[in-house]
Amino acid sequence: MFKTFYIKPHERGFLYNKSDFKAILSPGTHRYLGWNWSVKTYDLNQPEAQIEQLELLLQTDRDKLEQHLTIVETAFDRVALLQFKQNWIVIAPNQLRTFWKGFITIEVRYFNLSESIELPPDLVEKTRGIALSGIKKFQVSESEIGLMYVQHNFVRPLGTGEYAFWSSSKDLQFKTLNRTIPNPAFPDENVLIDLHPEFITEYCTVAETLAQQVAIVRDKQQPIAILPPHSRKLFWQGVTVETIDISTNSQLSSQLVAELVSGNDKIKKLASDALHVREVPVQHLGFLYIDRVFQSQLEPGIHAWWTFNRSFGSLAMDMRLQNMEVSGQDILTKDKVPVRLNLTAGYRISDPLQAMNNLADINGFIYKELQFGLRGAVGERTLDGLLEDKGTIDRDIAEYIRAKTAEYGISVESVGVKDIILPGEIKTILSKVVEAEKSAQANVVRRREETAATRSMLNTAKVMEENPVALRLKELEILERIAEKIDRIQVNGGLDNILTDLINIKK
Repeated sequence: MFKTFYIKPHERGFLYNKSDFKAILSPGTHRYLGWNWSVKTYDLNQPEAQIEQLELLLQTDRDKLEQHLTIVETAFDRVALLQFKQNWIVIAPNQLRTFWKGFITIEVRYFNLSESIELPPDLVEKTRGIALSGIKKFQVSESEIGLMYVQHNFVRPLGTGEYAFWSSSKDLQFKTLNRTIPNPAFPDENVLIDLHPEFITEYCTVAETLAQQVAIVRDKQQPIAILPPHSRKLFWQGVTVETIDISTNSQLSSQLVAELVSGNDKIKKLASDALHVREVPVQHLGFLYIDRVFQSQLEPGIHAWWTFNRSFGSLAMDMRLQNMEVSGQDILTKDKVPVRLNLTAGYRISDPLQAMNNLADINGFIYKELQFGLRGAVGERTLDGLLEDKGTIDRDIAEYIRAKTAEYGISVESVGVKDIILPGEIKTILSKVVEAEKSAQANVVRRREETAATRSMLNTAKVMEENPVALRLKELEILERIAEKIDRIQVNGGLDNILTDLINIKK
């Protein structure tokens, strides 16, 4: 009894006798004697062969299988990459996979992960744009440097190019740093400096300062960083580092002041936290305090000091003549009349160091003493005395304030009461008094003028009585005044008759 099997051109058959594997059958017709024969067929259109009991067959009949199958085995530290047509398959560690030979060309490449986890450049190029499981791809542009980390530990820098790494068994991380920025944010700077000197030597410059040092880092002659004492920082190669000793003198040179204080806004912001700056204007005098102790006087100009390891304080005092206004002072005069006064004073600082050492608030002290002097001068006088002679008040206040300020290095050059403001009811009373006085004076003047007029008329009458011609002239003068007010005069008779009639009418 024969048993016949037909294998199609795109198939392979696994021949079994009972349950024992005997052979792999190629396409065609096959006849075997007996009923215990059986065949398991596989479609070669599926490149990967899903063979039952594959591991057992490999132990007993590997040679037979290898004639028809590509067998891919990976260990715990080995992986494989298969290519057939345009397809790629990644074989992870500890895998056993089989693929049919002949029907489709399959290329297999093995990789030992204990030696290298990086894929060669040719495979990186071939798999560009293809997502492969277990492989991480990373690209570094020409303006960047890549940093590769395995299990969170830095391994190596990556230059410009494309990279691919096996990531199935290890945690990979990639970071990029911009090479156009001279001071990018290097991750774990101290770790890179201490544990990876080869990377530092090839790519970086280390700026480091001791306890009494400050460092200025420049790129293209422009300051980009200021390092305080006891610090270090990484920069790309190409920067310059200027280290400054501040143990004995922390003041900046005029050249550094011009560069850091008078430079552009970006540099000013960079130096703002590292410097104490004091600008002393013209006709001012500056004073410097270090750790709250006076150190020196400062001439007009811009001064700056490194603030590290010390506390700085400074101020600029105006040496010009200054004015102070004491306004709205409500004071009772000696006769209990309330008045409001405004006072002004001109002063200058003659000994600034003495003034600062003895007075916490110079302006407040002068203001208070001017108040005291004004109240004392006004309170000792009546309202009439106050209004009659304001100059006396000015002299009394000036004498008082000069005596008080001389011992503090302050010179008061002028004092004067600007305004004396009376309450409304006092103003009304004074207005009535003035009105009465002026009315009385007007009456006296009016009586005097009337007496003089009467005396003049009497003298004129005497002259006319003794001199008829003078009387006639007077009559003509009166006639002229009357004529000025008349548009037309009709004369009937002679002029003598008119004059005679007018005289008679007037009588």
